[in-house]
Amino acid sequence: MRRDSLDRREALAVIAAAAGAAACGPGEGDAPGSSATAGSGAGGDAGAGGARGASVWFKDPSPFIRHGTNLETRLEDLRGLLTPNELFFVRNHAPTPMIDAGSYALTVGGPGAGGEVRLGLDDLRALPSQTLVAYIECAGNWRGFFRPVTGRTASGSQWGTGAVGCAEWSGPRLADVLALAGVRADAVDVNVIGLDEAEWARPMPLAKALDPDTILALTMNGAPLPPDHGFPVRAVVPGWVGSSSVKWVGRIEVATEKVWVRANTTSYVLVGDEWPAARYAPADGAPITAGRVKSALALPRPARLAAGPQRLRGFAWSPRGPVEGVEWRVDGGPWARARLIGASADLPHAWSRFEFEWTAAAGNHVLRTRATDAARRTQPLEGVYNAKGYLLNVALPHRVEVL
Repeated sequence: MRRDSLDRREALAVIAAAAGAAACGPGEGDAPGSSATAGSGAGGDAGAGGARGASVWFKDPSPFIRHGTNLETRLEDLRGLLTPNELFFVRNHAPTPMIDAGSYALTVGGPGAGGEVRLGLDDLRALPSQTLVAYIECAGNWRGFFRPVTGRTASGSQWGTGAVGCAEWSGPRLADVLALAGVRADAVDVNVIGLDEAEWARPMPLAKALDPDTILALTMNGAPLPPDHGFPVRAVVPGWVGSSSVKWVGRIEVATEKVWVRANTTSYVLVGDEWPAARYAPADGAPITAGRVKSALALPRPARLAAGPQRLRGFAWSPRGPVEGVEWRVDGGPWARARLIGASADLPHAWSRFEFEWTAAAGNHVLRTRATDAARRTQPLEGVYNAKGYLLNVALPHRVEVL
């Protein structure tokens, strides 16, 4: 079964935003995480159905690094476990749509369902709510480092380290929503389809859809979902790459055979010599599901620090969390243990914070960090190239000038 787009006759009326700039990366002379900009200006009224003019987003883009329709968080701006809604990165496949909450309805059906149901927001709110703290990361996060790490540039938005964030999400389990329509014994895949202009869709195996931690979030950090993050309903699929957590969900289809769409055939697939297309047909390469264990310093790139004692901090995360340890080193020296903050088996889908003290000597230095997760997987020192630039998780070099 192949479904590339949502039937417009079944979709809700969405007031289309002005067309945004195509996703692009920094210019050739810009380092990942630099302040190169592309795309439209600041957002307007953040309420559902509010006017934005020609803006791509509702939120103020000024704190971010811009990549077309995408906004990259500066990790140095973050302090606590939860990423504030106004600083959470944005990965859109089209401008943020404006959806009217009063007329919103979610359609659940398909050949693998027992029937078809339409649910309004009140119907979803009436279901038992699941709350979880989970990070979401774009599969292309760190793409801008492929060239310095592997010597080859990958295609797509040249993200630095900020296409990741951690929030508290609440809403009904996807399993409970599917139960309202009924799931047939021969069901195989569940395809979640968005109401954005791109009609973004991402299927998952039935087992993942029925996982109790796969939810349809209605709130983010205790507030209704902001428009840029999927108002009024988004999927949250912990551990899987961000494209799986479909925003502005308008239809869910239960299929009796494997579903192939853009997100697992031409996008979000590993393309290269190690993933021959013939092995993964009809996909161009290996479709991506789970992310990788990673860590990053909360420092600008490049960073400048004063000589003397410095307390440095950062974030570490894994789809097989929690993170069990983070190490750091300077200029190829020995690895030392950092202190973990907030890592807990009670928050298996959250990221962790870490910190360490460094007596910085004047000059130019390279810092690296590497995380190890509960599955004993550790960040490697060398990266493997793939043409679309996904899942890079090397112990990144971070250049620091000490004055």
